[in-house]
Amino acid sequence: MRVLAIDQGTTSTRAILVDGRGRVIGEAQRAFKQHYPKPGWVEHDPLEIWRTVVDTVKAVCAKHPGPVAAVGITNQRETTVVWDRRTGKPVYNAIVWQCRRTTDACRALQAHAPLFRRRTGLPLDAYFSGTKIRWILDHVQPKNPARLACGTIDSWLIWNLTGGQTHATDYTNASRTLLFNIHKRRWDPNLCNLLGVPPSLLPHVKSSIDDYGLVTGIPALKGVPIFGVAGDQQAALFGQTCFSRGQSKSTYGTGAFLLMHTGKKAVTSKRGLITTLTAQPDGSCGYALEGSVFIAGAAIQWLRDELKIISRSADSEAAARALSDNGGVYLVPAFVGLGAPHWDMDARGTIVGLTRGTNRKHLIRAALESIAFQVADVLDAMQADTRTKLPRLAVDGGAVQNDFLMQFQADMLGVPVQRPANVESTALGAAYLAGLKAGVWQNGNALAAQKRAGRTFKPTMKPAERQRLRAGWQHAIRQTRTP
Repeated sequence: MRVLAIDQGTTSTRAILVDGRGRVIGEAQRAFKQHYPKPGWVEHDPLEIWRTVVDTVKAVCAKHPGPVAAVGITNQRETTVVWDRRTGKPVYNAIVWQCRRTTDACRALQAHAPLFRRRTGLPLDAYFSGTKIRWILDHVQPKNPARLACGTIDSWLIWNLTGGQTHATDYTNASRTLLFNIHKRRWDPNLCNLLGVPPSLLPHVKSSIDDYGLVTGIPALKGVPIFGVAGDQQAALFGQTCFSRGQSKSTYGTGAFLLMHTGKKAVTSKRGLITTLTAQPDGSCGYALEGSVFIAGAAIQWLRDELKIISRSADSEAAARALSDNGGVYLVPAFVGLGAPHWDMDARGTIVGLTRGTNRKHLIRAALESIAFQVADVLDAMQADTRTKLPRLAVDGGAVQNDFLMQFQADMLGVPVQRPANVESTALGAAYLAGLKAGVWQNGNALAAQKRAGRTFKPTMKPAERQRLRAGWQHAIRQTRTP
């Protein structure tokens, strides 16, 4: 039996075919355009995203024909779409999770920030979906608002996959909207009212392991059920088989996201982390603490696409290794503000420590090191909040294939970093969710038993050197946040 996972990310879409042993037997990927209409604004074309889903699914199914038991979906979280139910067309581009256009709207609501935090587990920040929905409604001003539907990317894909028959999301994606009470597990009418989002626009909320309808929108998958849905970071946690309290992972993609499972109890952070819902193998929900780093792999893409000082992201490793140290150069990639643990919407990117001898390799190394520094800051906060010392960190995502980054990460944390044989835990998690309901796998133990280890990076740096480097990073952070 085979399961197809649709992994709709921030910069590309992938379709991955997984067999009953958890092995990837087919894959296709398509990048899509990023739109930056104003400084700090980020948009995607929802129709282009849908086309990349169709194209990747067709490519995989054509190369690997045969029955598919179920479809699983994982997606970039918080990115928001509003569309017309009758025509199926979006009324505006998708506003991406990185977009900062609603910063002022969040400031205007700061008196209610404690209420949002108590009910949603989230700070009142432009990162999340609620103010994005309101912005679209205010600026499009639809004549027939009752015809509109809204949701995160998973809802948009489900709608299109089922030919408009299902308007739904799962608990993990709903928990990222500022509209969902994570304790009562329902849309919160008071928060909807504060943000001016009519509840009638919102999708039905279901378990991550549930029946989301049959595919009709892609002929190659016609009649196949959609049985699994989760936001990308919760899917990665699931794909790493972190089902129990204390288990954690860090995913390195466009951003970096460190999640620690806290079991059935919601833990409130005092150090800038957020509380979010997780998927469990039995279909129930658990909780996790999360630290969200907005810019991780995107910093390397910036070097490639904007500065053009590397041709391929993979070239960054050789450039970093060509230097014995960072030369005192630190890059704080606060291109869209700072996420956890700082939550500074006004911060912007900064390079500190430039000298006449600084060259392109120093900038490349500083960009890679910035990823590890940010994750280390989040892990410090997480360990303090939970009073738990992590013995090791499980990692995944495209950027973990950079051995320099992984070794530097282990050195900055002072604990081993474990990279699995299959680094695409996000897509694997979506496949696992769907496969459990389809009967491909029986339970979480069966999933954990087939997990294959990759490489472990052990810290080799002396503590004094680690402290010196992290002190330099904290100095750079202070410069970034200086008015």
